[in-house]
Amino acid sequence: MAYDFTPILNAQFWNNSGREYVIALAVVIIGPLAIKLFKTFVISRLRSISKRTSGDADDMMVMLLETIHWPLYLTASAYVGLQLLDMPGIVGQAFRFLLLISVAFYLVKIAQGIIEYGARRVILRKEKENKAGEARSIRTLSSIARGVLWAVAGLMVLSGLGYDVSALIAGLGIGGLAIAFALQNILGDIFSSVSIYFDKPFRVGDFIIIGKDLGTVKKIGVKSTRIQALRGEEIVVSNRELTSIRVQNFKQMEKRRVPFEFGVVYDTTNAKLKKALEIVGSVITKTEHADLDRVHFREFGNFSLVFEVVYYLDSSDYTEYMDAQQQINLGIKEGFEKEKIEFAYPTQTIMLNK
Repeated sequence: MAYDFTPILNAQFWNNSGREYVIALAVVIIGPLAIKLFKTFVISRLRSISKRTSGDADDMMVMLLETIHWPLYLTASAYVGLQLLDMPGIVGQAFRFLLLISVAFYLVKIAQGIIEYGARRVILRKEKENKAGEARSIRTLSSIARGVLWAVAGLMVLSGLGYDVSALIAGLGIGGLAIAFALQNILGDIFSSVSIYFDKPFRVGDFIIIGKDLGTVKKIGVKSTRIQALRGEEIVVSNRELTSIRVQNFKQMEKRRVPFEFGVVYDTTNAKLKKALEIVGSVITKTEHADLDRVHFREFGNFSLVFEVVYYLDSSDYTEYMDAQQQINLGIKEGFEKEKIEFAYPTQTIMLNK
């Protein structure tokens, strides 16, 4: 004989009938299973689509969906089930609190997944391009973004529960100012590294001059940049300093303008002065990478007849510049020796009258 459940279903317990409890329980049990089945179906469809496409956006969607787990299924189903019952306010508030936390948690996880996905792609590209400094800056930015996401999620949960977060934000602002003041140098270097990444005043491998120091950029870190000086030593400069002073970047220079001067003795004849102009022009014209701009007998100096020379070098490499200048110097000296043109050096002539 079948048992009659009608009395139990019609009975009242805490202002709810047995039937209402059964329906709410069914929602709590069936809801998570239904959500799980739907998620599995969507993921399987996305995976089948990803096999036919070359992009990885669908792979990212699968990854994001897989971050959602049972806690959200259960809290969402329990919250919906409780809406069917007449329960004390504290019970509804407790489950609303749990649902808010679960939703905020998984929203942050999804947002983190998107940030990490984008950051990972950029980092891999930068590492392939041998731009380790920029890759580190991207990692720093993604870490800061994740921290901001958690802070915003916490404030949203508190606001959703009815708390006035304005006073908390004001308190955090004062505390944040105190912390920022204590860590202003470190924070300044970190934000300067971000500025260097986006503005790109120089990159690893560039030859730069900072004040009296010059060398090749070896590493751009979160707090400092390391420069290999010409003498061999390593110079460590804070990023905050690099963004507040003038930096000369020779890597971006398409060609180098090189002026120099020399003097010959006053006894040099006009014919030899003209010959000197020809020798200098010929030597520079024959020098690799050099393009002559002008050669002039500029002035009568205190102890010499002064020549001024300007040429352009179609290279920004410092070693190539020094090689070219050395070749020019040797060529001029050799030509002057053949023509018996004498270079001047500091002298004084004293005239005595009898």
